[in-house]
Amino acid sequence: MLAPAGFLCLSALVGTAASTPLTPRQSSTFTNPVLWEDHPDLDVFRVGSVFYYSSSTFAYSPGAPVLKSYDLVRWTPVTHSVPRLNFGSGYDLPNGTPGAYVKGIWASTLRYRRSNDRFYWYGCVDGRTYLWTSPGGNASSNAGDVPQDAWNWQPASQPINSCYYDAGLLIDDDDTMYIAYGNPAIHVAQLSADGTREVRNQQRVYSPPSGTTVEGARFYKINGRYYILVTRPADAEYVLRSTTGSPFGPYESRTLVSRISGPLANAGFAHQGGIVDAPDGKWYYVAFMDAYPGGRIPVVAPLRWTSDGWPELVTDAQGRWAASYPLPVASGKTVTGSGILQSTDLDEFRGSRLSEHWEWNHNPDTSRFALAGGGLVLRTASVTGDLFAARNTLTRRIAGPKSRGTFRVDVRGMRDGDRAGAVLFRDRAGYIGVWKQGSEARLVVVDDLRLTEGQWTTASTGRVATNGPVLDANAQQDVWLRIEADITPAFGTNTERTATFSYSLDGGRTFTRLGPAVSMTNSWRYFTGYRFGVFNFATKSLGGEIKVKSFKMDMGSGNPSNPSNPPPPTPTSTAVVPAPTPTQGPVAGHWEQCGGNGWTGPTRCESPWTCTKLNDWYHQCL
Repeated sequence: MLAPAGFLCLSALVGTAASTPLTPRQSSTFTNPVLWEDHPDLDVFRVGSVFYYSSSTFAYSPGAPVLKSYDLVRWTPVTHSVPRLNFGSGYDLPNGTPGAYVKGIWASTLRYRRSNDRFYWYGCVDGRTYLWTSPGGNASSNAGDVPQDAWNWQPASQPINSCYYDAGLLIDDDDTMYIAYGNPAIHVAQLSADGTREVRNQQRVYSPPSGTTVEGARFYKINGRYYILVTRPADAEYVLRSTTGSPFGPYESRTLVSRISGPLANAGFAHQGGIVDAPDGKWYYVAFMDAYPGGRIPVVAPLRWTSDGWPELVTDAQGRWAASYPLPVASGKTVTGSGILQSTDLDEFRGSRLSEHWEWNHNPDTSRFALAGGGLVLRTASVTGDLFAARNTLTRRIAGPKSRGTFRVDVRGMRDGDRAGAVLFRDRAGYIGVWKQGSEARLVVVDDLRLTEGQWTTASTGRVATNGPVLDANAQQDVWLRIEADITPAFGTNTERTATFSYSLDGGRTFTRLGPAVSMTNSWRYFTGYRFGVFNFATKSLGGEIKVKSFKMDMGSGNPSNPSNPPPPTPTSTAVVPAPTPTQGPVAGHWEQCGGNGWTGPTRCESPWTCTKLNDWYHQCL
């Protein structure tokens, strides 16, 4: 069977990787998506043997995360290009909603400049283009590696008074810097030697056919020719090539992908990405898929080049984006360094800074949080009845297709009127938390928190769906709050995935389900996918605090980078057995979970109790 025009069948490529020696226990293939987390509008490039990846974050702060990989498949966040959003006071959330929700960092661009060993990030925000740079730690002399302590992002003194919308940066062979940008047509600008201002602009190097919009420009020079990749939102990618040998074009075009099927069901079409070469000279296309409610997640496919210099995508025998391909680089090397954590590592908030997985809902009030004494202290930073209007909500991406996030929180420092807890955060949200009223601290589940779509003002501050137990203020130090989320793609369907809440009062051994399941929206208009978050705000007066002692995200038997491993089933109410209270006698001391897929807690049952299987996820000592 012939592959469609513009594509190459996967069977023509698979045999070429077999002769590459692999490290022990390393697979020779990878499975899409390569990272089941929300990292959209990507820009990807390579320095030496290291791949770097930048993505959008909108109003979340810090912004524009930089991920690192040695094989184009296993990615780890190592820094943020924009440590604090310097786009105006609205990004501090000073007056409640709409704040800067859905504003901020959209498609931006990142590149490494060898001549001065610096990384350059550009992004158009609110009509102007901002520049941040960081030293590279001699990356070009160190096979592309940047020591963690070398990252030191600094803003340019002034933004450029032009909007380079959906920009793509090219640093040419002679060190000249160009930016391709625009919607619905594509333009090219030349920058000054220091990259801080525009010195030449060529309007409309490419105009799409009537009725078509293109954006998401990515700029390359390959074998002496200039190329710009652009997307037709949200289902196609075009390759533009200069016909004159000049970066200012004009450009001709060919289709790289258009409404291509695969590799995930109930997700959008792979589009809006970039291309990158591996050290062996092979090329790859990295794109994203709309995979709501989880957001937009990256997929990778190899390319080949035609004899006349155009890239083509390698597909499976049916002309689809394949679920699996040969591994781009056979490297057993993993990303390590001071403060580096993988998605499922236990985070106990040690050290002097948060790990790069965390981002605040807007710029935080830095005087109202601290990493000290074995945890993250969150002091109330806002007096409000609206979680969306509260500062210092700390969030991180949910790994798919199913995962659970568990926070361990010391709530003894809460004051009358304070509300704190673990939130399933997006424009339609819900949470499990503690409400302090007078001297009483009660567990609650709150749902139906909503922003008005498109306006992003608060439509609903939520309702108490379920009241839980009152905490014993004298005995209860820590409470474990858990969210279990199914973000399996349901984009374009009427199906709404759900999340559930539970808590533990016995040291995290037994969790009790609280409240109804919360439905998650599949709408793309907020752009960002659902996140796990932790919050603490006041409704009466400032002064209260909580200490977040740890966070753990568990994936069960699957892996967020390899969905071919079957994920655990979505837990149901029958999967969680209420923990007996201490007043029920010695049986409470023996009520422990004893294994099951993904369980990382106690595994021993004391005599005469035995381990009873309730389902694949939960076992109990009975």
